Amino acid sequence: MKQQENIWIGQQDLHREEEFLKLAEQEFLPSDSLVADASVSMEGNRRDFLKFLGFGLGAATVAAGCDIPVKRAIPYVVKPEEIVPGIANYYASTFVQGGDYCPVLVKTREGRPIKIEGNDLSPITGGGTSARAQASVLSLYDTNRIKGPMVKDGMNWKSSNWDEIDKIVRTTLDASQQIRMVTHTNMSPSAKSAVEALKAKYPSLQVVTYDPVSCSALLDANEKNFGQRVVPGYQFDKAEVIVSFGADFLGTWISPVEYAAAYSKNRRVSDIENPKMSRHIQVESFMSMTGSNADNRILIRPSEQGVAIAHLYNEITGSAVSTTGLNDKAKAALSKVAAELKAANGKSLVVTSSNNINEQLMVNVINHTLGNYGTTIDMANVSYQRQGDDKALQALIKEMNEGAVQALIVCGANPAYDCAWSAEFVQGMEKVTNKISFAGTLDETSSLCNVIAPTNHYLESWGDAEARKGHYTLMQPTIAPLFDTRQYELSLLVWAGAFDGENAGPVSYYDYLQNYWKTNIFPKQNTYSTFQSFWDNTLHDGVLNIPQSSALTYTASPVEGNITKVSNAELEIAFYETVNIGNGQYAGNPWLMEMPDPVNRTVWGNYLAVPVNFDGVRTMEGFKGLKDGDLVELTINGKTLTVPVIQQFGMMPGTLAIALGYGRTYAGNTGSNVGVDVNPFLMQDDKSIAFFNTNVSVSGKKGTEKDFSCVQYHHTIGVRGIDKKSGEEINADEAALVFFDYFTGAKGFQGALTDRSVIYTSNVRDIRENVEHLKEKSTCPVS
Repeated sequence: MKQQENIWIGQQDLHREEEFLKLAEQEFLPSDSLVADASVSMEGNRRDFLKFLGFGLGAATVAAGCDIPVKRAIPYVVKPEEIVPGIANYYASTFVQGGDYCPVLVKTREGRPIKIEGNDLSPITGGGTSARAQASVLSLYDTNRIKGPMVKDGMNWKSSNWDEIDKIVRTTLDASQQIRMVTHTNMSPSAKSAVEALKAKYPSLQVVTYDPVSCSALLDANEKNFGQRVVPGYQFDKAEVIVSFGADFLGTWISPVEYAAAYSKNRRVSDIENPKMSRHIQVESFMSMTGSNADNRILIRPSEQGVAIAHLYNEITGSAVSTTGLNDKAKAALSKVAAELKAANGKSLVVTSSNNINEQLMVNVINHTLGNYGTTIDMANVSYQRQGDDKALQALIKEMNEGAVQALIVCGANPAYDCAWSAEFVQGMEKVTNKISFAGTLDETSSLCNVIAPTNHYLESWGDAEARKGHYTLMQPTIAPLFDTRQYELSLLVWAGAFDGENAGPVSYYDYLQNYWKTNIFPKQNTYSTFQSFWDNTLHDGVLNIPQSSALTYTASPVEGNITKVSNAELEIAFYETVNIGNGQYAGNPWLMEMPDPVNRTVWGNYLAVPVNFDGVRTMEGFKGLKDGDLVELTINGKTLTVPVIQQFGMMPGTLAIALGYGRTYAGNTGSNVGVDVNPFLMQDDKSIAFFNTNVSVSGKKGTEKDFSCVQYHHTIGVRGIDKKSGEEINADEAALVFFDYFTGAKGFQGALTDRSVIYTSNVRDIRENVEHLKEKSTCPVS
């Protein structure tokens, strides 16, 4: 492939590497390589399949030639009235998994769910959806799902039935003095009612809630300032200046579907005569989805986040909290940001992902001082999308290790993997005699239990959710249960004896849900006069919005206590949640496992992101000379892991980053033993978890990743560097776009990239002039 007009798509292309050129020239891969790789595993290697598809059009022939099993169509004896063959039906429902939430429309054909779309009647998401929600339809058909109730028989599992499970559990709970339930965030009002029914029968039952990526400090700070552990209603569409300290609100932080929709409203310029656009400043250590969309990024090391918040806090409030250790460049930039925030009084918004309560309290004071509560922050329609309590989880682990818990019920959570104290939790489980799990697939925690009462998939279930105060959504089944499973809310009610007695009749969670809504939700609205009309319309729409007018009142709380101490370590490493698999909750879903990370474009594993520098001539150099796909030894807290490397632009020097959610041992055929588990390395104290570590080192290259999985070359626009000859700051990308002159050698032309007709740099204040310039260029004759 001839290089034309100095266009390149990566360093292999830029340097005309022989292997790259050889592969680029081939439309068809050699047949012997295909056969050789295929013979290694006849079960099918997804990575190899994608690799073959990526290198030539001939791979399409391979895909088209796959044998497809033939299934005979059997006509209905009595066709359901609502089903017309070939015509899709849509049902309003709700995707919920822990704090992940999205009102959806489920597309079905002949009674089978096949596609998920967003519900545009939702005032929260406005019809938006997420990759996790879209991929949830595949998890319904997961062959790794537990097919029915099971009990532990020695070291093995034995199939059981629901009558036997109910008898075992009731006997167990009757004999237990202390019962604990551990769960992720639960937004379902009816499910919480079912838990209360179980509590009524077993008063010793206590529920412990935690989140795989903790927001505990945010909730604790709001409890101090507002009296309730809730997430504020952040209104990004009403903010003119947005400052985020590490909160990836467009990617993973709390409610990204909602925040992205609101954020985009103020990022569009609709009137060039009076152009307006919000300003967004991201303070972070590595490139995030949100940071890549910011107007300005302020780079800090992970341990500097606390003092960075403190510096802004001092500038806004006139306080004198110590900011020792904050780099001078960030300090100067944050002083300018403070002036912008003051100028946008009541029209700004400051958020942080920090899990330190004092840092969250400072952010609350900043927002209060700027007048943001009641304008850009809604404290009436608060969010319930995070409810985790780190202190409660620590207390549970202590109780378990002391032998004080006789029965443990695990509901939709996997603490043996996805919390910072996973090792201590596993040790504690060994001292609990009776362990019951509702897991739908075998995971690290359910594998240690005695009884598994598998719950339905959400597409097989009735349910509800209250993601924000007064905003309710319903969940309805779109298919009958594929296996012998039972939704966990119904199991709780059965064990609580809610269906015992003279009027027991058929066990139905639908009836319980409907009765709950009739008693608790229907009286809150005034649109419908009869419950049946209310129920039918709400079920059809999927959403019910009852706006709240009474806002929580801010009460000052002293910021007293420690903030994160700045480290003097040579290296620091940040841990982050991915858009696709979270902290491992979705690792068993193939669609999400092979979904490219939107920033570094890698799949099938967590890659160590390393900073990149420009050599001043032509090449982008990775930290320690590392290149994409190099294997290194990463040592954290004295434990060494072998990981592949990916170069990442926009990282703070002296900082590394790696994703959470990988290295699972029980995640089905897709997610097991992929990548490395870094949850044990989250820094902890007696109160909170920090998503970074300062006791880290990295070796030089130790080999090359055999299955380097990156879907495309990664380069940037606008990386700045210092020219070695002139000493001037230049655009590093454009320096690589060189041409060769026989008299003077290689030359780079500044503007060759950014001044081309497809890319223009601009500013809101110059947009009118630039639009006129574009019009002139579009009418100019081509010479």
